[in-house]
Amino acid sequence: MKNKLLVFLLFSFVLFSCKNEKQANDDNTSQGNTAVVEHKGQAAVEDSESDANALQVAKSLDDFKTLVAAIEAAGVQDAVVNTGPLTVFAPVNVAFDKLPEGTVENLLKPENKEQLAFVLKNHVAPANFPDTQLKKEAEKGRKLYMASGKYLDVTEKEDGLYVAGTKILKTVKVSNGWIHVIDNVLVPAE
Repeated sequence: MKNKLLVFLLFSFVLFSCKNEKQANDDNTSQGNTAVVEHKGQAAVEDSESDANALQVAKSLDDFKTLVAAIEAAGVQDAVVNTGPLTVFAPVNVAFDKLPEGTVENLLKPENKEQLAFVLKNHVAPANFPDTQLKKEAEKGRKLYMASGKYLDVTEKEDGLYVAGTKILKTVKVSNGWIHVIDNVLVPAE
């Protein structure tokens, strides 16, 4: 008798679960949601009410077309839109033009995705570094830890702040941290 009761309860549970799953599927179908939803990561989320994140700002400006193409080719979009805080040292298009001929084209090839991701991670500090904090870091002689695992020098000269010897041209606050615009690509030594 005990076994029959256990089998009956188990059967009822399975039947009830299947009915609820079928009901959910029927509800989606009746609403026209017949396509399978594919997860595309945080970068695929579109939100018209929140402030723009680092990737959204870069996409909105022509000066960062090469950077955006590199981010997408490396598949690191989600890292640039995470909630942060993070600090992105964003090279403008002319920064990529300064690299040896063929470098950008080579890095954008699918087989070089990992190498490209490493270069791009060398432009992201997983911390909150507005220009005021960068000045403090420079005064103390500290280096910035980058998402690549490398460290970059930050210095202050008469004409402004520099990271890895590259002048910061402009600073922009974004929802997930800061963008510091630079005109060189910060290629790691390795």
